[in-house]
Amino acid sequence: MRRNGRLIDRHRFALHFRGGPAAPVLAALRAYENADGGYGHALEPDLRGEGSQPVPAQHALDFLDQAGANDDPAVARIGDYLASITGDDGGVPFVLPSVRGAPRGPWWQTPDDPPGSINPTGTLAGKLYRAGAAHPWLGPAAAFCWRFLEDADAELGPYDVLSILTFLDHVPDRDRAEAAFARHRDALAASVASGASDEGEKHNPLDFAPAPDGLGRRLFTDDVVDAHLDALIEAQGEDGGWDIGFLVWTPVTRFEWRGYTTVERLRTLQAYGRLKR
Repeated sequence: MRRNGRLIDRHRFALHFRGGPAAPVLAALRAYENADGGYGHALEPDLRGEGSQPVPAQHALDFLDQAGANDDPAVARIGDYLASITGDDGGVPFVLPSVRGAPRGPWWQTPDDPPGSINPTGTLAGKLYRAGAAHPWLGPAAAFCWRFLEDADAELGPYDVLSILTFLDHVPDRDRAEAAFARHRDALAASVASGASDEGEKHNPLDFAPAPDGLGRRLFTDDVVDAHLDALIEAQGEDGGWDIGFLVWTPVTRFEWRGYTTVERLRTLQAYGRLKR
């Protein structure tokens, strides 16, 4: 973490594994916030621009939650920002056209008038529900997600699955969430590779079940999860960190993602009781 991690991830590491305080995490997060309530400045490392985009708000909500700061005014400001970029259908675009004015990973592409997308709308709604927010943005956003789940008949990509699971994990209507999960369970599971040593694997069950208490955990048998936990431990590098399994398009992103990923991998091992003290 000292050699590779961003300041915010170093503070997260200290918070989770060294008994550190939450205040430095929040102080570091403020530097990424914009006046519109959104986040930029490479909080999402593959979006290098200063301007706000939807996906960095996901990271901000995670960091606020980890710091025990779900009552922070920044949560409401994120809701205000999302309301300002949401279409008439209640959905948030994957990325806004303003992305074109800054360095970015090559997959961050969008038309001039981008439609709402389940990714990231479902993730953002789920994380705002997790925070206990009652922002007016949530009503139309939840309706967008429910319509997607009722109408979905296309093959789901892994990020769609992650977004759906986050929404279903935290939306207050638990009976409806359970019914939707049961209905879509096979489609959700079909997008996940189950082999612990698949070459070139970019997503594995622990990405969808980073802790044992979410709906994603139900997609996999105990043996599959245990095998991937074993593989995760084996994948730790000699320097103590974990590498990433996706494109590095500019050198700095590998280091920034490694710090973020190392904290998240350790949190997963901790959640499953696999972290040795």
